[in-house]
Amino acid sequence: MARSLIPTTRPTLPRRTRGRIVTPSPPPEELTARAEIVESDGLRWIHIEKPTSADRAWLEERFPQFHALDYEDIYSRNQRPKVDEYDDYLFIVLHFPQYDKTVGRLNAVELDMFIGPDYVITLPNDPIQPLSYLFDRCQRKDTARHDLMGRGPGFLLYKLVDACVDASFPMLRKIGNKLERVEEDIFDGPSTDTVRDISNAKQEIINFRKVVRPQRLALKDLERTKRYVTGEMDIYFDDINDASERIWDMLENFKEVAEALERTNEAVSSHRTNDVLLVLTSISVIVLPLTLVASIFGMNTGLPGEQSITAFYVIVGVMVVLLVGMIRIFRRRGWL
Repeated sequence: MARSLIPTTRPTLPRRTRGRIVTPSPPPEELTARAEIVESDGLRWIHIEKPTSADRAWLEERFPQFHALDYEDIYSRNQRPKVDEYDDYLFIVLHFPQYDKTVGRLNAVELDMFIGPDYVITLPNDPIQPLSYLFDRCQRKDTARHDLMGRGPGFLLYKLVDACVDASFPMLRKIGNKLERVEEDIFDGPSTDTVRDISNAKQEIINFRKVVRPQRLALKDLERTKRYVTGEMDIYFDDINDASERIWDMLENFKEVAEALERTNEAVSSHRTNDVLLVLTSISVIVLPLTLVASIFGMNTGLPGEQSITAFYVIVGVMVVLLVGMIRIFRRRGWL
């Protein structure tokens, strides 16, 4: 059974003022609880996106057993991933990477969860696509509700975390494809776009690592806890840990590849610069003897063969011989 909660604010009826009906404006969103509930097989899944103060009041009224510090953690922006185990419930904080198209960068989305004997409460601070997809399926299809919620809160917790963790792999593939394109661009020619692409790829990898690194320990703690994660569920959560380690290994590999591409790009740019300098230096050295001969015979002093057309052709011939000789020497040494 799927249903949405009625707003906690009491409805206000239209009132009459001097013969006319005044319809009050609807209450602002922050004053209305927006919790959505799906129920099946004795288990409730309560989903609240971007919880507000009204949502907190609604939760505190219905779940007074939750610790006050947990409620504070829900609205704190600087929580690290963790698993807090209490006598009758679990409080879990996890972070997942999500690409923000508005700013063009990878950010962390926090997911807070309460797990009890007959309920699972999810409170993401921003919409998480895999989580929203699963909740919509449970709302629309009885079979999906039974499959996800028919085996208790531990299995539902596994499905939620597993879907959010697996959503990282398409993002990692995009980063891998970007690194492959950068590698091709490096050898196509020097470009400021290549330097920018390498910098963007490194920034994405760094942000991804910031999300995944602290979460690895929280997922291991989740596997070790014996509340709602017992018996065959150990194998399921071990699979989540394996996926997390694969993500970390891929990030380590991408980090090394990005650093290698940066060094390669610098080496290629330096090599091209050296080639240009080599050509310019060779031309300067070849022209130097010709300039010396022309300078000597251009002095305003008496010189042998002065004002003689034969001497002119002799000097030009000597300069041509020097030019050809220098070019042959440079080619033989591989400088040209």
